[in-house]
Amino acid sequence: MSRAFFVEVVETLIGFLPPEQSGFFSRVTGRNAKVWFGADAREHYEAQLVRRDGVTVLEIGFHAEHPDAARSDAVLQRILTGERRWRRTLGPEVETGAFLGRPSPWRRASETWADADLDDPGTAVDAADRLAAYITALEPLRVGAGR
Repeated sequence: MSRAFFVEVVETLIGFLPPEQSGFFSRVTGRNAKVWFGADAREHYEAQLVRRDGVTVLEIGFHAEHPDAARSDAVLQRILTGERRWRRTLGPEVETGAFLGRPSPWRRASETWADADLDDPGTAVDAADRLAAYITALEPLRVGAGR
């Protein structure tokens, strides 16, 4: 069921994005859906199942997954330059910092949903809506100065 859920997230996402952001690339597995712009998928938006505090949760947000921590940190810092603005849109539940799950050079700006029912079609719509909010709020910063 999980792969179908993530396919639905990506298909629904298109309807939530402005036309100038509809040209994304995506990859879906049974555990996640990744969406990115341009040739390099190391900076992407994602809905994924991940373990947090011993519980499987749905994480939604942005990841910088460069093999070099300094590069991932630089991407996150660029996004944090507009934090006051995007917090008004995305809210206080967005956590920034180290990747969830295991130590790595990756960074994130994301949130987790502990009780997401992947069998409920409304959850895929809600996840797509939230992923679109991340994209519209963070993508201008990600591609901004210094790129």
